[in-house]
Amino acid sequence: MNSLRKLALSFGILTVCFITPSHAEKVDQDKPVILEAEKVSVNDVQQIYELDGQALLTKGSILITGEKGSIKVDPEGYEYVDVQGNPESTASFRQRREGPANEFMQGRGQTVTYNAKTELLTLTGDASLKRLHNMQMLDQLLGWKIDYDDVQQRYQVSPPANAKAENLPLARAILSPRRKATLEK
Repeated sequence: MNSLRKLALSFGILTVCFITPSHAEKVDQDKPVILEAEKVSVNDVQQIYELDGQALLTKGSILITGEKGSIKVDPEGYEYVDVQGNPESTASFRQRREGPANEFMQGRGQTVTYNAKTELLTLTGDASLKRLHNMQMLDQLLGWKIDYDDVQQRYQVSPPANAKAENLPLARAILSPRRKATLEK
């Protein structure tokens, strides 16, 4: 186990690719954004929205929660979301996937960022990401930072940029066999 840890730490990045036909639900792109928080600040001219206190963003099947956050909308209408947790609770992300019924991506971290244009989700700070089918975990990733590219179906777990090898936690991936996971759907 120690040599495995050193190997993972020396590479610094664990990248896992999945060949699976499901992606995020495309109908989410055309859904309205619903914002809830203790305080919501709206700047319609610059298309910037600030949330403070028990922030909740809903867009179709996408659900993002945290203590505070900001959403910027570009001229094409794509949202860029940045939500932070607090010391007592993390920020979270959940989205239904297109294809098999009841399949979700669910993650948490101190910070959740989501780029709707590129469909890139980034979870930072004690991050975890799970792929669930019928509420059963198929895949799970743990690490300091997790990037999930829904377009290319690619996960990447990374350490902090300035981390020393001896201080790094082990990045971890638990993956279901592809054949079994696809046959059970």
